[in-house]
Amino acid sequence: MGHFTDLAQQYIDGEWRPGSGSWDIIDFNPYNGEKLCEITVATADEIDLAYRAAERHQPAWAATNPYTRRLVFERAVRIVEEREEEITEAIIAELGGTRLKAAFELHLAKEFLREAVHLALRAEGRILPSPVDGKENRVYREPVGVVGVISPFNFPFLLSLKSVAPALALGNAVVLKPHQNTPVCGGTLVARILQEAGLPGGLLNVIVTDIAEVGDALLEHPVPKVISFTGSDKVGRHVATVAASHFKHAVLELGGNSALIVLDDADVDYAVDAAVFSRFVHQGQVCMAANRIVVDRAVEAEFTEKFVAKVRTLKAGDPKDPETVIGPLINSSQADRIGALVEQAVAGGATALLRGKVEGNLVHPSVLTGLPADAGALREEIFGPVALIIPVDGEDEAVRVANDTPYGLSGAVHTASVERGVAVARRINTGMMHVNDGTVADEPIVPFGGEKHSGIGRLNGDHFTEAFTTTKWIAIQHGRSGFPF
Repeated sequence: MGHFTDLAQQYIDGEWRPGSGSWDIIDFNPYNGEKLCEITVATADEIDLAYRAAERHQPAWAATNPYTRRLVFERAVRIVEEREEEITEAIIAELGGTRLKAAFELHLAKEFLREAVHLALRAEGRILPSPVDGKENRVYREPVGVVGVISPFNFPFLLSLKSVAPALALGNAVVLKPHQNTPVCGGTLVARILQEAGLPGGLLNVIVTDIAEVGDALLEHPVPKVISFTGSDKVGRHVATVAASHFKHAVLELGGNSALIVLDDADVDYAVDAAVFSRFVHQGQVCMAANRIVVDRAVEAEFTEKFVAKVRTLKAGDPKDPETVIGPLINSSQADRIGALVEQAVAGGATALLRGKVEGNLVHPSVLTGLPADAGALREEIFGPVALIIPVDGEDEAVRVANDTPYGLSGAVHTASVERGVAVARRINTGMMHVNDGTVADEPIVPFGGEKHSGIGRLNGDHFTEAFTTTKWIAIQHGRSGFPF
């Protein structure tokens, strides 16, 4: 795959080239501060070049036999499999992901590439009846044309591919802007793999830049018809506003404040395992992470004791070490924010059952309980290794607490009764709920997305087709119509 420096460029119209901006994005290893590479930022002019290249090449790609299009993604799966260790090392170095996290991300990335193979053949049209004699109504599924994709730093390889591969498979072209903290794993690495898999030049363009350089040029450009954004609800609100003002469709996969509910009849040991994974996978930098662990008082003491004991065993440190579970946060501002959040919560009355120290970007786990009902930490997306345990009296209070958030992405409920779990799950205002499992899960064909501030629209399976194609009605009159004048 080459070193980071080999991928420290823009990828526009099938060519690797430097950006023409006046400053560089410096790509650092968040654990040890090592400089991985520097990339001169792209300008608004280069965004225009990328979108125009995509627009120019897309019609021929859309006209390509879908059986031919799918071969690209079959080859891409093989490339990822062959270079899995290399990609793992890149994930560890660029975003501080542990080996455990990298394996999780790569497994899902391969699954979504395999889904793209099948998706190329699934844009089906329909023939509908008409009340008019002799009329035939055909409804065609056609690519939207060009899709703009903006991906985040936490699962950059997966979450870039998750929109890029389906959009391409369905006959679109794409301009991808990765997060500036993960320009390689989330951007140029994706481009290199698809280039080597045989994707024709110009269909995927990668722009490494920053809003300070280009403003809203990526969103306002007249070429893209759909913007697929994954990130915070604050930025997502802006993306939606700009997209709507330019008559673009926005697919928004945003943040969360998920609750994992432990009812009075739950298997406590199993619930502890699910909760620890759901809260601390990738240092809690996951939109589906269980920020709030809502526990019935009947099992609160047992659960809390076992939960804290298990969290104490989580090794924090160098993500290269296979034993490490907690690696660094993505940058110092995130680490400082998490440290301040714990301090404010304790100052506001919370009890720290475990209080992790902050060492540079490495934040050790904290477990808090006894938070006042108005504590800010209860309603925000934490995005760090801090667990909040909230005791409740019974099922109804658990539901009320779980719903007391502006977010609605994921959640879980643990109980001995599957149907009781389903009944509770249906009362929680989220896009996804899991009975007797963790809150962090994704599968290629299930509808993925949230309610409230957690996003607009769904991805995965048939929802990819909804997001990245449009319908066209073509009516055919066999014989002659009668007209009133």
